[in-house]
Amino acid sequence: MNAVTWITHPDCLLHEMGEMHPESPQRLQAIEDRLLAAGLSPLFMRELANPASRAALARVHDPALIDSILIPVEAGSYRHIDPDTLMNSHTARAALLAAGAAVRAVDIVLGQQSGGLAFCAVRPPGHHAERAQAMGFCFFNNVAVAAAQALASGLSRVAILDFDVHYGNGTADIFRDDPRVLFCSTYEHPLYPGWQSDHSITHFVDAEMPAGAGGDAFRKAVIARWQPALEAHAPEMLLISAGFDAHAADPMANLRLQNEDFGWIGKWIRDFAARHCRGRVVATLEGGYDVHALARSVEAFVRPFVE
Repeated sequence: MNAVTWITHPDCLLHEMGEMHPESPQRLQAIEDRLLAAGLSPLFMRELANPASRAALARVHDPALIDSILIPVEAGSYRHIDPDTLMNSHTARAALLAAGAAVRAVDIVLGQQSGGLAFCAVRPPGHHAERAQAMGFCFFNNVAVAAAQALASGLSRVAILDFDVHYGNGTADIFRDDPRVLFCSTYEHPLYPGWQSDHSITHFVDAEMPAGAGGDAFRKAVIARWQPALEAHAPEMLLISAGFDAHAADPMANLRLQNEDFGWIGKWIRDFAARHCRGRVVATLEGGYDVHALARSVEAFVRPFVE
């Protein structure tokens, strides 16, 4: 049995952006309830996240962005970052904890001889946060912080796999000039944030999918596009931007993935990591806005790691 470490913090529930906002605290609550009902929760090793240090954030973010996120927000009010991205008085701490969970996850997985999965059940998400700009529900780029931690800990090559329905423009912005980081994505196109592929960046593998595409197209993209690039790159750790908003039930986009497709990608990642990365996998939660589909998709994704 592979080890699964579950990293979260109750203060991630305190960040909220308004009663009707899709990126809600109920997302984490639904996941926890589903894993408990499915009998998986007792199988995990549980860790509380600690806030990320400024040094860990500064590897991937400009000091001015860090300072802006840490400016206090008055209780009961909101500060707008963009029309869809708001901060309340708890957001800064939640964002620090989300990034800190990613740091802790890397340290745990590197410390385990047989690797395993560390899953960061945190919010706010991160993959739209660029080096100098928070946006798209994201404040600090959690998966980028994790990748930088892995490289600072002595690894030479890592890969970030992003299957969120929206392209991780923040991750692309941060690692555009760093070929140690292979960045593989599947995403709906055209859709927010309007990413245009740059084929001159050879360590980016962008697999665009049109509206209406389902599990077959997703699986083919992983096998045909991701796998050869990953085998050539030979990463020493896989870092996952685990977005579940490509599910057919999700209200935010138009791909048609099912729970089983997220189970398939979980097994594929587990098996690839076992062959090539000493089993090392760190995943951090990104999108997924139908809470029932999100919870069942996360269950499907993590189940292969405990079988």
